[in-house]
Amino acid sequence: MTQSVSTAARVPGPLSAFGLSIIAAVLVIDQASKFVAERTLDFGRTIDLLPILSLLRVHNTGVAFSLGNDLGSLVLVAGTALITLFVLYLWRTAQDGGRLVAAGFALIVGGALGNLIDRVRFGHVVDFLYLHFGARGFFVFNLADVALTLGPILLGWFYLLGGRKASA
Repeated sequence: MTQSVSTAARVPGPLSAFGLSIIAAVLVIDQASKFVAERTLDFGRTIDLLPILSLLRVHNTGVAFSLGNDLGSLVLVAGTALITLFVLYLWRTAQDGGRLVAAGFALIVGGALGNLIDRVRFGHVVDFLYLHFGARGFFVFNLADVALTLGPILLGWFYLLGGRKASA
């Protein structure tokens, strides 16, 4: 007789209350922050917050680090949609990891949808958080990008760095 995965270790799926609430929270926070940035920040003007973080509203027509600016919105929308569907498939078929893994997938989906909404509505993504060290700038990002970073970190911690042992 084979042993089944315990209920505690099962991954709440994309349509679970847990998964949907994280996706919804990411979308609301992301879209609200972009709305405020669009209404209150002058385009291209930097406002220092911390020695390494400033506000700087820009419109990103590419993907991460403005790569793919020449691809066009339709290609980027289709690519983002396909990748999001693939992530949803991976999430639906995940066997273990519980809420940690579900949170990782939900952050990725919420972040991808947040940027996808911008790309469909405006033809670009609204970025407004500028990470820099002195005069050396690294990148401008938004809260959807934060979710798109934290999600893989959670999944990496579980699948690659031994989170499996901790949750067992």
